[in-house]
Amino acid sequence: MKSQFQVRTIPSSRIATFDVFSVGLKKHHVSALIEFDVTDTRKRIKELKKQGEKISLNAWILKAITKALEQHPAAASFLSGKKKLITFDNISISLLVEKEKEGQKVPLPVVIEKTNRKTAFEITKEINAAKNKLLSPDDIILNKSLKKYEYLYYHLPRFLRLTIWKYILQNPKLAYRKMGNVAVSSLGMIGKLNGWFIHKSIHPISFGLGAIVKKPVVINDEIKIREILNVTVLIDHDVTDGAPMVRFLKKLTEIVESGEIE
Repeated sequence: MKSQFQVRTIPSSRIATFDVFSVGLKKHHVSALIEFDVTDTRKRIKELKKQGEKISLNAWILKAITKALEQHPAAASFLSGKKKLITFDNISISLLVEKEKEGQKVPLPVVIEKTNRKTAFEITKEINAAKNKLLSPDDIILNKSLKKYEYLYYHLPRFLRLTIWKYILQNPKLAYRKMGNVAVSSLGMIGKLNGWFIHKSIHPISFGLGAIVKKPVVINDEIKIREILNVTVLIDHDVTDGAPMVRFLKKLTEIVESGEIE
């Protein structure tokens, strides 16, 4: 008796995902598993919603990351050669948004440029526009028009595609222009899962946002139930040493948990 099976074509956008994973394996990232208490922040977001100002938690997290990086800009720097770091004046964040393409749900990046010059409300509008955008078969990066030669990428053999990625990463100005200097992937919107996922990235710093779960937390020697966001942070150790990493993460935690939107 013959086995029954189905064959599905992989969306072209997934090819870039495979390549990024391969290149990311060679990066010297340090993984940090963090818990953010977002109880006060979510309360503040709900208050603002009642006042007519809708801000998503993802947008606020992007703004919080931006604020922390403004105080610790080296964490989002690119390594140039072996002896130089290039730090850009602005923060541009690549956010993965799940879209349906060729009959399948796939993650596509949208680059939110200059988040340090935008409010959380403006970032929310930009994310929603990307989510609601109607896709064409040729879309690879949301809200960005690509040049004709960039579409040829998907028809190249794998070793040439990986060579292109290596070239991009060796040219920080090009890398920043194409993909920003921070990456964020939010899987928490898919469903509640009490845990962390260890993603891969080619950015100097990247964040994997998990689900929000209720956990008992000790506050002023009392056990209270709080809303906790599980986050994985990858920081390039070639760019940032251990002590600056800790200082950045400490500042980011303070900003996220403060409940202050702007």
